[in-house]
Amino acid sequence: MNASSKHVSESTMNATDSLVVADRHLGKARELVDLVLGRLKTLCSEDGKLSAGRLDDHQLSCYELAFCVAELSAADAVNRYAEKAQQQDSLAMTVALAFSADVLQKVPQRLLTLQEIERADVLGLCGGAEFGEFVRTYGAAEYMAALGAQLSLRDSLYLPAMLDDDKEMVRETFARFATDVVMPLAEKIHRHDLDIPDEILKPAAELGSFGISIPERFGGLQPDDHDDSLSMIVVTEELSRASLGAAGSLITRPEIAAKALLSGGTEAQQEKWLPKLASGETLCAISITEPNHGSDVASLGLRATSTEGGWLLNGSKTWCTFAGKAELLVVIARSEPDASLGHKGLSLFLVEKPAFAGHEFSHQQPGGGKISGKAIATLGYRGMHSFDMSYEDYFVPADHLIGEEAGQGKGFYFTMAGFSGGRIQTAARANGVMEAASEKALKYAGDRKVFGQPIAAYQLTQVKLARMFSTLIASRQFTYAVAREMDQGRGQMEASLVKLFSCRAAEWVSREAMQIHGGMGYAEEYDVSRYFVDARVLSIFEGAEETLALKVIARELVARAQAQ
Repeated sequence: MNASSKHVSESTMNATDSLVVADRHLGKARELVDLVLGRLKTLCSEDGKLSAGRLDDHQLSCYELAFCVAELSAADAVNRYAEKAQQQDSLAMTVALAFSADVLQKVPQRLLTLQEIERADVLGLCGGAEFGEFVRTYGAAEYMAALGAQLSLRDSLYLPAMLDDDKEMVRETFARFATDVVMPLAEKIHRHDLDIPDEILKPAAELGSFGISIPERFGGLQPDDHDDSLSMIVVTEELSRASLGAAGSLITRPEIAAKALLSGGTEAQQEKWLPKLASGETLCAISITEPNHGSDVASLGLRATSTEGGWLLNGSKTWCTFAGKAELLVVIARSEPDASLGHKGLSLFLVEKPAFAGHEFSHQQPGGGKISGKAIATLGYRGMHSFDMSYEDYFVPADHLIGEEAGQGKGFYFTMAGFSGGRIQTAARANGVMEAASEKALKYAGDRKVFGQPIAAYQLTQVKLARMFSTLIASRQFTYAVAREMDQGRGQMEASLVKLFSCRAAEWVSREAMQIHGGMGYAEEYDVSRYFVDARVLSIFEGAEETLALKVIARELVARAQAQ
């Protein structure tokens, strides 16, 4: 046993007791966070109601508190995982303790910057002997380097995921598809900004990729009697490991469309469209974002004007991913002329168009209506292409309004039904990118020699690998935990929390993977350069980081808090 491995072994002799200590101090940290949230509730309430305007005066605090809760939630998830997995692989406990020590250093640092809490309260959390001993032991360079050394000796990032046999079979099936079909094409698609080829789309459809979130009665893979977010997460991770742009986002659009249809569609709409989406016969895109509005869905302005037999769409959209190849666009538009109705004046439409290859398209209807799109040049996330869209008197039949007459003015709610699934799926995409980046970094660190030995033998590299790995496992288990909550009809806010955490984590992990590669990490011929630019989009789409932190997470956390 080398010195590093010996340090891990000795440090984890009382691992179960140490996990209890971790949980105790993570709980105390959460109590401090709740204290601040309660003070914000008192400061930002008027006549017993939370004031959005007053809360905006505390945006930095809200932002930091959202990350505090996300990090503490991730630590809790990986600790609960370690309790179950340690019998199969003791490294699970090693990872959990390392991650907990990291969070117990980060959260106080965030809290110390806030005006709504006394410095003495934060220092009281950090000042105890037990807290200090835990952080010094499991956050120490020696401990982290030992974990990194073990990863190098294993030459693998595998840890048991603690999934049931059915989910493991799903994972293995899509892992083979990702490795054998997607990976060989991924770099060419990225380098030349190509369309996703049929060599990926056809076998993906045959595997049922597009029907992961569609009930079996409509030809999908999801059980009729309950949601199965976890299968969707597992599939997304594997596809994203191969390529975020060429595969990892393939099932996002049908998943959002299906949730919207299941939430508000008529029986006829569900029976017509869901089987086509599930089989991949009809590819779809989601057209929500508008110029100058970003994530502010309630303020959208694309107009839907009632006309004989249906609606005319006029206006612009942007960042409509996969709009070229899609034959069905799910479009949110303002169907009520009274702008004061806000989100209650929005409706959701199913807009048909021909499929187009390439980076630009235009289609004119026999009646003169026109739809056009031009791909936005991006530094990463290539393959699906994201389009600026223009609608000019584009006719949509009345039965293509989701919910038909009963759905008028309810588009915002149908959209949100799809977005919660989209957010947790984005967390899974982040996990896939993190795994790919970490795998490449581990291999390169073992192969690359500097000053006579592999860089994996140096302490700093070992610590980097350990932190990357523990972050990946924590993010994955956090995602799984939220997926299980969502399948029970809960976890809507937690879906935003896990997206917030995992997407920021993917940026950092892919950055460290590139750094381990040194100069070669900056070369396009190495996959880590693609992972780095792909990861950057994750905190922007499916709800920008700032919007999630301020308008979704913090607002709900403060509303739930007990006033102080």
